[in-house]
Parts: sequence; structure tokens; C-alpha cells
Amino acid sequence: MRICFLNPFGTEKYDNLIKEVLVPSLREETELEVWHLNAGPRNLDYYAPKQLVQVEILKAAKAAEEAGFDAFVIGCLYDPALTEVRELVSIPVVGPLEASTAITRMFGHRYAVVTDHHKAVPELKDRLRVYGTDVNCLGVEAVGWFVDDMVEDPMSVAEETYGHVQDIMRRTGAETVLIGCTIVSACYELAYLRGRKELGELSVINPNLIAVKTAEMLADMNAAGQYRLARTGYYQNLAAHDPGQAAEVDPYFESTLYAPERIG
Repeated sequence: MRICFLNPFGTEKYDNLIKEVLVPSLREETELEVWHLNAGPRNLDYYAPKQLVQVEILKAAKAAEEAGFDAFVIGCLYDPALTEVRELVSIPVVGPLEASTAITRMFGHRYAVVTDHHKAVPELKDRLRVYGTDVNCLGVEAVGWFVDDMVEDPMSVAEETYGHVQDIMRRTGAETVLIGCTIVSACYELAYLRGRKELGELSVINPNLIAVKTAEMLADMNAAGQYRLARTGYYQNLAAHDPGQAAEVDPYFESTLYAPERIG
């Protein structure tokens, strides 16, 4: 099984961090490749540049499908371009926020979200409403880090997140906390793997791992003919409506930037 995990940040500096914290939990037969965007803005935190990033995500997803991957993970808690990518490709596509909030009740009755910075708070609240998982969410709060700074000091990110998780649990009564940024969560898990075992004593949800394990499950189901994505409404693609229009649009999703030989 081959899974592509896309870091949609336009830089390779988070790739090794993501791979280091995910590989220990994968099945032996699962091959994980961590990609990053090679074009477009690096910043997804502001709405205007995020629109440009989402175009590059579509191109990368198309390249991953053509390269033979069994599933595609969009490695950001905003789940950018999730609906659009599902419409475009046939392989299973996973967004970490959608996948993680779908199973919060398996960790605790009520949950909270600890994200990275103030811009993410309203964005995540909006996504939770769209997914219908906001009813059991007791709060979305930020730890106060932007992505560009995290990789420079992941242990400080982990320490501050650990404190904030304890604080929000105490104030809200949340039984479990979704660490609502893929890079914040990676920093937290890196600290745990490097000996901070007290971090593992709290009920926290790691969206990176949830997304990849969901991708494994859906890829298995797809191989068995059991991943039956509805194409009659929400995820209907343009080709089903008008093949001619789809043929006109397809070239916009092609990019040599995401050819397999260019990806590390």
C-alpha cells in the first residue's frame, strides 16, 4: 500500500518531521511518501493566498493518483481543497480535521481543539459546523505559534501545547483534545517519542496519525471494491455532467512540478 501525505506549505522543511512521527505507527506493508508543494504561496493562514495553494493541491493530488498511490492525505487541519480533490480523483482522499472529529467520541464524550494561532480559530470553527461535529466541541483555542516558527523549536511548541491542553481540559471539562494543527501535533508527538512520556498520559487526538490510518482503511476498502464514494451529488465530477467541459478544464490540473521523479 502506498499513501501520499501532502504538506501543502510550499517548503520541504516539515517533511522529515511528519515522516519521523508517523512511520512508527504504520503497518509494515504501508509505504508512506511525504510530499510538499513546489509552487504557489507558502502561507495557508490567510484566505486569499490559500485559494492559490488549493489549486496546487489539486495538481499534486492528480499527480499522486497518476503515480499509483492508493490514497492521498491533505496534511493541514483546514482540510484545504478536500471536497474539490475528492471530486477530481478516484483514490480515497483524507482531510485530517474531518477524519479526526468524526471519531472524537471514541476518545471522550466532549472534546476541545488546540490549534496554532488566532487566524485558525474561526476557520476551524467554521469547518466543524460544516462537518456537523461542532455540537460536542467545548472550545477552539490557539497556542500562539505560526507554522514557519515551529520547526525551529519543536520542543517549545510541544511544551506550550502540553500546558494548554491541560488548561483547556480543566476550564471546559473536555475529556479529550484534538491538537488542531498538523505541525503542532507533529511537534507534540516528536517530544513524546523522544522521552516526554507524560505527554502520552493525556487524551489527545493526533490528526496526522488519524488521517493516515484512515487512508490505510479506505485504501483497503477500495482494493476490496467497498469504497463506494457517491458520485450522484456532492462529489459528482464534471465529466459526469459534461465530458466536453471536463476535457477543457483537465489541463489546468496538470503540472510537471508534481511528477513522481520530482518528489522527495
